[in-house]
Amino acid sequence: MIKVKAKIDKQNTPQHIAIIMDGNRRWARMHGLPEIKGHEAGAETLENIVDSAEKFGIKTITVYALSTENIKERAKREVFGLFNLMRSGYHQKLKKMMKKGVKVTVLGEMRGLPGTIKNIINQIKNTYIKNEAIKLNIALNYGGKKELVQAIKDIVKKGIDVDRINEEIVEKHLYTNGQSDPDLVIRTGGLIRLSNFLLWQTAYSELYFTKTLWPDFNGRELKKAISWYKEQKRNFGK
Repeated sequence: MIKVKAKIDKQNTPQHIAIIMDGNRRWARMHGLPEIKGHEAGAETLENIVDSAEKFGIKTITVYALSTENIKERAKREVFGLFNLMRSGYHQKLKKMMKKGVKVTVLGEMRGLPGTIKNIINQIKNTYIKNEAIKLNIALNYGGKKELVQAIKDIVKKGIDVDRINEEIVEKHLYTNGQSDPDLVIRTGGLIRLSNFLLWQTAYSELYFTKTLWPDFNGRELKKAISWYKEQKRNFGK
């Protein structure tokens, strides 16, 4: 793993960072490699960034791993390759990370995922984390609009009176129930949009966009994003 020598003042450091990990396929094409190699490089980057984030004092990282649109629109061969990468990544990386105190949670719709991936998610849920150092939320088969629709359905099923429905009740029915909203959203790869990611939770997040492709994003780039965040004045509508 890349060691980050640069220190950062932990005062006013974002406690929750959400990341749209964009650019794996472009990175692979730039290097004359199959696209799956870009996703493999991106998996290495994620491990390094979680390690760097913990050193910087960040408490939660939420990453956009695979959207509902990705599964529907991308070639079946690529999606199959991504699921294979997730299986190997669990055994080769996530298990090691969890032993080091990374609490992993998977956010998203479980229906439609392969049985092997569902089994891995259940194993993650049942893993006890000793001396938790940082939380890692992995948004898998995730869509922000679908999350809100599902929350509404759950509220209706419970028969909650319409006059009692407020922001707190909605938040209790989101995948992120019990967690703080992201302070900072980082999108790599140069595009400037949220792509249906955490639409409710990012209402007051600071948005940081960088042209750096995800496999090239490292601890120094994360430090730059955090330093930028510290310069922003957050008034939450005041």
